[in-house]
Amino acid sequence: MNVLGIETSCDETSAAVVRGEARGQAATASCVILSQDVHAVYRGVVPELASRAHLVAIGPVVARALADADLPLEAVDLIAVTAGPGLIGALLVGVSYAKGLSLAARVPLVGVHHLEAHLFGTVLDDPAAVPPFVGLIVSGGHSLLLDVRAWGDYRLLGETRDDAVGEAFDKVAILLGLGYPGGPAVERAARAGEPGRFRFPRPMLHARQRPGESDYFDLSMSGLKTAVIQAVKRTGDLAAERPHLARGFQDAVLEVLVTKTVRAADLTGYRRVVLGGGVASNHALREALAAALAARDATLHVPSGRLATDNAAMIARAGLFRAAEAGRPVDAAARLPFPGLAA
Repeated sequence: MNVLGIETSCDETSAAVVRGEARGQAATASCVILSQDVHAVYRGVVPELASRAHLVAIGPVVARALADADLPLEAVDLIAVTAGPGLIGALLVGVSYAKGLSLAARVPLVGVHHLEAHLFGTVLDDPAAVPPFVGLIVSGGHSLLLDVRAWGDYRLLGETRDDAVGEAFDKVAILLGLGYPGGPAVERAARAGEPGRFRFPRPMLHARQRPGESDYFDLSMSGLKTAVIQAVKRTGDLAAERPHLARGFQDAVLEVLVTKTVRAADLTGYRRVVLGGGVASNHALREALAAALAARDATLHVPSGRLATDNAAMIARAGLFRAAEAGRPVDAAARLPFPGLAA
């Protein structure tokens, strides 16, 4: 089956073609991602500008994805589009375009949940990233820790109570004068930082926590961000202390993420952890998590940098799994319930 995926949930316009079977292996035939750099000026995504950029780019991006896959539109078997969650204006561009394309080409259409797609993105790069596993999704807008018993059967273990991990990286990068987007910039700066020079709190992490308590798996980044703000205010020479501040912040985030993910692996007994979302590109996180899991005879499965960020290949792969739902109404929703997710 040839699936055309379309992704416009935030500030990347993406289209991709994935070939495979709904319950079998699949491979990426093409993936085109056009990132919007205008938001760097405003140090954050401006929804109206994102929507307008999608309107201009979506046609050429889809055409390029089909051309790269050497696939005429008539040979597409299914169109999968991100229905949510995300910026409503941006989502509407992708959903509206996909609906028009579906009607014009008489190709079935299926809506895809963006976060479920992040789980499927990893398996495109790593065929061993299959359930059961613990899923850690960390991005600019979302942070989730999941018990993935089977595709479509998910249990929520923990989530952020305030800022998402990627959002915290972006805000701290602005505080440190590193620009936007912040994740890669903070990681680069942290490489030159001295461990322990700045010891920031580890939010919602302490030795007395026990399984079943509300904060055992949940995340919180707002207090950590405040601690960085106070440290910056006390710093006389920000340029000299910048790498040490970045290192202290990143070390705090990583310790929380690694500890809570290892807790989930221990509780479920799973020997696989799948990482997804834009923060999955952070090499320090990958290394720390892989080392902690290796000590428990468990493995970490990560997407390539290209498939960690928002992309249409993961949308097409999730759409392949949800192919039987084609024909149902597809509408954009800024807050779309995670399919198959139980508390």
